[in-house]
Amino acid sequence: MEPNLFIYNTLNRRKEKFEPISPPFVGMYVCGPTVYGDAHLGHARPAIVFDMVYRYLLHLGYKVRYVRNITDVGHLEGDADEGEDKIGKKAKLDNIEPMEVVQFYTNQYHAAMDKLNVLRPSIEPHASGHIIEQIEMIRKILDAGFAYEKNGSVYFDIEKYNSQHKYGVLSGRNIDELLAYTRELEGQEEKKNNFDFSLWKKADPEHLMHWPSPWSEGYPGWHLECSTMGTKYLGDQFDIHGGGLDLQFPHHECEIAQSVAANKKMPVKYWLHNNMITLNGQKMGKSLGNAISLDDFFKGNHKLLEQAYSPIAIRFFMLQAHYRSPLDFSNEALQAAEKGLEKLFTSLNTLNKLTASNKSTSDIPGLRDKCYEAMNDDFNSPILIAHLFEGVRIINSINDIKETITAADLSLLKQLMQEFVFDILGLKEEESESSNELVDALMETIINIRQKARENKDWDTSDLIRDNLSKIDIKIRDTKDGAVWDIE
Repeated sequence: MEPNLFIYNTLNRRKEKFEPISPPFVGMYVCGPTVYGDAHLGHARPAIVFDMVYRYLLHLGYKVRYVRNITDVGHLEGDADEGEDKIGKKAKLDNIEPMEVVQFYTNQYHAAMDKLNVLRPSIEPHASGHIIEQIEMIRKILDAGFAYEKNGSVYFDIEKYNSQHKYGVLSGRNIDELLAYTRELEGQEEKKNNFDFSLWKKADPEHLMHWPSPWSEGYPGWHLECSTMGTKYLGDQFDIHGGGLDLQFPHHECEIAQSVAANKKMPVKYWLHNNMITLNGQKMGKSLGNAISLDDFFKGNHKLLEQAYSPIAIRFFMLQAHYRSPLDFSNEALQAAEKGLEKLFTSLNTLNKLTASNKSTSDIPGLRDKCYEAMNDDFNSPILIAHLFEGVRIINSINDIKETITAADLSLLKQLMQEFVFDILGLKEEESESSNELVDALMETIINIRQKARENKDWDTSDLIRDNLSKIDIKIRDTKDGAVWDIE
């Protein structure tokens, strides 16, 4: 099918037909996690949203280079280049190396994303691994006249930039608003304006993470990393930049300014932003006592949770809302998602048992077209899911002998469900922990029976058990410590 994808571009505030800069190649950059704490729901939504975007672009036949960064330096506690580096602070509290903090939480993040069935990106660069490139971009910005050095730190001059380019093209903010509403902050005296942001910060003596530079022993600003790594891996201009709505300003706005100043061109063609998540109508935060980690959701270990929720149920729930819509989590909503997911997978198992007839009473090609229309309309996953449940209705009706389907349409329906449920939405059936425990218990019983047969020199029974298990791809191996089994 000829790609006819329209996406909402935050930059222009309208839906636009997706036309890559250099088809069939697509460059996509998504802001990844700052790895200094437990993976939480705020990490899950952009990961799932842009995983769906990635999957669909691949499905349409594009060659996608998906870059998702790891922020491990330069992310300060304050909102205006002040405070401690969050990873450095965590390292001091735990008396460990900063990179131990980074590795621990990166591993935890990956484990959570794997459970959510989020595909790994093509490249996952770390900010700390690209200090040289960040220093080089700062040089370019200084040479262009849009930055200034003060006491070993380098700041981006927003007022100077705005005199030649428009600052605020993404968020809609203007420099007069910044002048009027930027508050005075201690330690900001060396800036020309309080809203200027750091490209390089001179490190205090107690600061753990620092590198040599032409200006001081210090570290890069948070906004710089994405501009640098996006340019390195995707070029001066690339197709898609994604992230949460909370990053639109100032982070993405600053990215645009840096890239235009350094490379003299707009860096990104399409900006995509997912909306925020709330819990029972409240913004999530530690101070409110409702900051629930993904691991807590998976295990049910939080006072606000009535039960544990499977990763795929969480994924399915998130996809039931359009990515640009706010999303509110509640126990009732998650439980409803679980029931819907169970209904969907039950029907897919039924689909594999259906028999064809000489007539179709439902328009399967039309249903397939509707599924593509939904995804081509700015990745409208809730509308797609509604169409898939029309497919569920058709499957159940055919199974109840109320409708019929031809062999060609049955094959098309199976393909449709495989592609949209599994390949694009990224859903999958999960084995419950209780099911795994039951299998282990049954295999232990079978092995014990076989061992008794061997002790009684009943080789026929012993071999029969081994051979029958082999037919279902379960291999028994006899060792000096007893028999062990695995699935081939």
